[in-house]
This record gives sequence, C-alpha cells and structure tokens, in this order.
Amino acid sequence: MSEKELTAQIRQLRELQALIEEAQSEAEAIKDELKAYMGDSEELRAGEYKVTWKTVTSARIDTRALTKALPDVAAAFTRTSTVRRFAVA
Repeated sequence: MSEKELTAQIRQLRELQALIEEAQSEAEAIKDELKAYMGDSEELRAGEYKVTWKTVTSARIDTRALTKALPDVAAAFTRTSTVRRFAVA
C-alpha cells in the first residue's frame, strides 16, 4: 500500500471514529434523559419497548488493599498478560 493510500485510510478511520464518538455521546444523553424520567422505577414500558434500570450488586477484590495487606498472597495470584494496543495519533 502506498503512503498516499495509507494516509487516506487513516483519515477515513479517524472520521469514522469521530462519528462513533458523536453517536455514543448522543446515545448517552438519551439514556440519561430516560434515567431521569424513570427516577427510582426499575422498569419503563413505552409502546413495544421495555426499558429496565436495575440495581446490580457485585463483589470484587480490592487488589490494592490486598497487595498492601498481604503482598506475598497477592503476588502468588497475580497473572501477567500482554496485549498490543492500537492507536492513531
């Protein structure tokens, strides 16, 4: 692929990413409006649509606290992973 073609593809990628970010921002704004309308209610029905906004409780390990309190245990159960991060600047 030539440098001109690469530049064109990168430009198109950045334009598409900007469109995605704009659409996600608009979707978040709509979600916030619906949540404000729902208040404390967990379910909303509108025509054929059902919207739910339920409280979910989860338990997670506080790795910082574990590492501080029991560094040997934390080290024994720590797993390292490697990934490649793609970015366009």
